[in-house]
Amino acid sequence: MAEAKHGTAPIVVEETPGKKAYCQCGLSARLPYCDGTHSRQGTGLAPVVVEVESAGKRAVCQCHRSASLPWCDGTHSRLAGC
Repeated sequence: MAEAKHGTAPIVVEETPGKKAYCQCGLSARLPYCDGTHSRQGTGLAPVVVEVESAGKRAVCQCHRSASLPWCDGTHSRLAGC
């Protein structure tokens, strides 16, 4: 079982409307999007799937501790080691 990899800052993307799956294990080769690595590595985690309603910039959480996942709420700035 692989351990989750947590980032120290969000990934900012210019998002388009539609259904999106955002990585929560941090191991995807397509961050911030899920590529299924969580299943292949046996992390026990799953992506956060959301419907993006409108186009625009989004900050996608990479510490995976935001209260509003998958969006960054600044929690990373209050964590030790981040």
